[in-house]
Formats: sequence, C-alpha cells, structure tokens
Amino acid sequence: QVQLVESGGGLVQAGGSLRLSCVASGRIFSINSMGWYRQTPGNQRELVAISSGGITNYADSVKGRFAISRDNAKNTVYLQMNSLKPEDTAVYYCNAQGVQTVGYVRGNMWGQGTQVTVSS
Repeated sequence: QVQLVESGGGLVQAGGSLRLSCVASGRIFSINSMGWYRQTPGNQRELVAISSGGITNYADSVKGRFAISRDNAKNTVYLQMNSLKPEDTAVYYCNAQGVQTVGYVRGNMWGQGTQVTVSS
C-alpha cells in the first residue's frame, strides 16, 4: 500500500526554523511531483511549494524563506522553513502526484498533515 508519511512539525518561536519531511512508502517506481500545502481553520488548502521535473515553485508569501528539496532515491520531499512568522501557523500537508506503483498510477495523494505553530 502506497502512503505518504509526514514528520517534523511542532512549535517554534517567530524567526525560528523547522524542517518537514515526507516519505512516500510502498512499492514506488517514480513520482511526478511532490509538494507541500497548508491549511488553517476555515480556509482552503493552499500551495506552499512544489517540485516537479527539477523545477520548483513557491507561494509568494514564503519565497526567500522556505526551500523545497527532494531525494528521489528515497521518495522523500523536504521543506526547510526559515524566518518563520506567526502567519505560517497551519497544518502542513504533503502531496504527491503521478505516483507510479505496481500496476497503476496514483494521480493524487495526500499525507495526514502535520501541525506547525509559530508563536510571536
């Protein structure tokens, strides 16, 4: 069974750093794109950063502070978050698209989410 498992969330003071990790487990041959989204209560899930084919894109609100990276050999994506602000507080979700596994391709997958809280 293919699944995404996140780790690395927590509580940090404003200006601090956190690193999120997401591992895609199971029999996986390739993953087209991996990224991070976040959601706060009452709001829609929004894109934070995405990596696809060596190209990365970021939400304007995190450019220059967050960095996404992938280890394709480990089917893992990371999100290094620096200079964190209280407005970065949210549940962060890992996303994978085009996950090729045995016999089929999973179009869109989500992790369970990890809470990031930034105190002022």
